[in-house]
Amino acid sequence: MAAVKRLFAAVLLMIAAAAGSVSAAPITMRDAIKKVQRETGAKVLSAETKHTGKRTVYRIKVLTHDGQVKVIEVPADD
Repeated sequence: MAAVKRLFAAVLLMIAAAAGSVSAAPITMRDAIKKVQRETGAKVLSAETKHTGKRTVYRIKVLTHDGQVKVIEVPADD
């Protein structure tokens, strides 16, 4: 349980760090899904695109190995 929390904290930190990147190229939803699968090992349940002003974020819902449902946000400019 603690290991899963640490993993998600690390993923969120990587996403936050990437969001601050100035020269990032846009990624597709498919790329964002693959990235979340690769970094968490969780099963993707759904994904959607959210637009807020000029910002686009992919919200990816996953089922963790311990049965928890989590939502991970990946900036499209990641």
